[in-house]
Amino acid sequence: MPDRCEVLPGDAVVARRGGGLLWVDAPGSPALVSALHACLGVTGPGADRVLAAVAGQVSSLASGGVSFALVLSNDAGTGVALWAGKGQPAVDGVPVSGSSVDGGTLATGFALGRSLYVGPGQSAPGTPPGVSYDLVEGTVPGGGATLHLSAAAPAAAAPVQAPAQSSFSTGTDAGFGAGRGASAARPDSGEQTAFWRPDPSEAAPILRFDDGMVVTIDEDLVLGRRPDNHEMVASGSARAVPIADTQNVLSSAHAALTRSGREVSLVDLGSLNGTHVAGPEATEWTQLEPGVAHPLSDGDRLLLGWTVITFEQPQE
Repeated sequence: MPDRCEVLPGDAVVARRGGGLLWVDAPGSPALVSALHACLGVTGPGADRVLAAVAGQVSSLASGGVSFALVLSNDAGTGVALWAGKGQPAVDGVPVSGSSVDGGTLATGFALGRSLYVGPGQSAPGTPPGVSYDLVEGTVPGGGATLHLSAAAPAAAAPVQAPAQSSFSTGTDAGFGAGRGASAARPDSGEQTAFWRPDPSEAAPILRFDDGMVVTIDEDLVLGRRPDNHEMVASGSARAVPIADTQNVLSSAHAALTRSGREVSLVDLGSLNGTHVAGPEATEWTQLEPGVAHPLSDGDRLLLGWTVITFEQPQE
């Protein structure tokens, strides 16, 4: 079984449960996301038939272009995978080969090796400095994930042909895009399943998100739903930190963090719903004036949309 799961930063979704690992980028397709997420609990000889059934329903469940990579593993050290669009699983850096089926590509009976990657492309890119997950179980925002196995898996079983498709239906359209009040079952939030081990030699301040993600403030940052196109990021003067936003309350570039020596300041970038801050003991939030830098102190809390972030300044 895998002993460590590194999640790359991004505004898509990474989920892990049991022996299953999923990366999916399907905005506007909550029914497809729910169907893929439900597959994470599937194991045993029938797993390939379940994935084939899901593949047959991709076109009807998806709205627009979608990308995903889903791998289910078993105790024998072999896996079953389904992927589409930009999604691509890879074992030890080698892309998994499969058979084309309606809705994607299906592979069965392949060895899991020492590392398993799911995400866009054919191999895992390097994790940017200062951002790291170790996902035990749950669902978190991410741009891909790599499972590191504690030991090499046994030799692969003989590949089998993709099974005939059968019908598959999802009982709800509720998924990662469902509202907070939705009564339908939703995936685990991933809270308390991710942790970060900092390098003791580093003394940079950090942002600790309410979902477990930790971001090191080793340079200026731009936070938001899709901050990659902001001028600070495009010019190379800041790093983008995308935040998952299922409620559509964040602006594309919502706020920035700027450094001046040890001092870190928070700046609202003209966001639609505002950027708020509160001290460690404060009982009310203060909304920042757009464009005006607000110096942060250790323990300050930041509110961007529904996302609560704690600023931590290491002691000198």
